[in-house]
Amino acid sequence: MLKKGFEGWYFKHQKEGESLAFIPGHAESGAFIQMISSSGSRQFEINNLTVQHGIIRADKCIFSHKGMVIDLPGVAGKIEYGPLSPLDSDIMGPFRFLPMECSHGVISMCHTLDGSVSIEGTVTDFSGGRGYIEKDSGTSFPRSYLWLQCNDFPEDCSVMLSIASIPFAGLSFTGCICALLYKGREYRLATYKGVKLILQGPEHIRLSQGRLILEADIYNSGEGFSLRSPVEGRMSGIIRESSNVGLSLRLWDRGVKVLDLASPYAVFEYVV
Repeated sequence: MLKKGFEGWYFKHQKEGESLAFIPGHAESGAFIQMISSSGSRQFEINNLTVQHGIIRADKCIFSHKGMVIDLPGVAGKIEYGPLSPLDSDIMGPFRFLPMECSHGVISMCHTLDGSVSIEGTVTDFSGGRGYIEKDSGTSFPRSYLWLQCNDFPEDCSVMLSIASIPFAGLSFTGCICALLYKGREYRLATYKGVKLILQGPEHIRLSQGRLILEADIYNSGEGFSLRSPVEGRMSGIIRESSNVGLSLRLWDRGVKVLDLASPYAVFEYVV
């Protein structure tokens, strides 16, 4: 258990309309695993969680860069991961050196899956699907933010975008981090790179940064399912996450449209 703050990982597995994520972590209130799928969410109390050499062991469950083994009440399975797709550099940029309320890390934007998970006797095969891994640590989630992620497009594309109210030095500012991988090339839009937030809301986002313009339209987000969130080091808050959300994504570079893609399989959180 951490003496102060929280640390959590987000392992998402997607195959067409089936989405399943596990969130192992520890906080001042104890260790935990959360699970959220296309049909609901559950929380599991964990007696012991350790992290050694990049391997997370939470009671009988194991999470690593190579895959995961799940052994929880009513939930069991194993999924192996193909080669991960990390970013070129830390998504936090220079902010990683500052004492932030919440630090974010992207471990893999996209990787292949091979395996299945049984939930209350119903087996879902994720073989051939796509995975995503990220990490958060600090004391609290932002008081207001939006976050979206998707790597299931008709073309080779993965995106993660977050806009949040960031407290710092007694003040606050709106921060943005966005990573987009398209056909092997990374596009990075972020506060530390001078991004301008033209539109930011639960349905429409428009970012401008130098020669780049990014637009995202979100639809069919629904109410989602509840997850616990950290508040001053304890998992006492509640947020809601929606899966299988519609996303339309467009990117221009120097006025030339680079991509125009849509997916019905995004994940979305919006907290106000």
